[in-house]
Amino acid sequence: QVQLVESGGGLAQAGGSLRLSCAASGLTYTNVAMAWFRQAPGKMREFVATIDWTGTSTYYADSVKGRFTISRDNAKNTVYLQMNSLKPEDTARYYCVRGVGPGIPTRMSDYNYWGQGTQVTVSS
Repeated sequence: QVQLVESGGGLAQAGGSLRLSCAASGLTYTNVAMAWFRQAPGKMREFVATIDWTGTSTYYADSVKGRFTISRDNAKNTVYLQMNSLKPEDTARYYCVRGVGPGIPTRMSDYNYWGQGTQVTVSS
């Protein structure tokens, strides 16, 4: 059974930090990208960050570049999203996703498994 379980969400003040984790199991995660997407109330789901299998290539949405850092520990099948300098507009449900292949894709169609998400709320 494929499972992607996110944790680390919660309430933070503007300017604060949170670290999201995603524990993956049930499938190989070799040679596939992993990523984070988010969805705010009333808005479309959007790409946040992606990382390749080796962990050496990453790509970020312009809205989070310089503030968020994606990383992965393949020995633990875990992906992380370090979020610094949080803004109220970062408030959303954050989803961990597994890619269908290698690289650092940004489209939802390039990912085939999704976690249940973890809520991040940033107060001003």
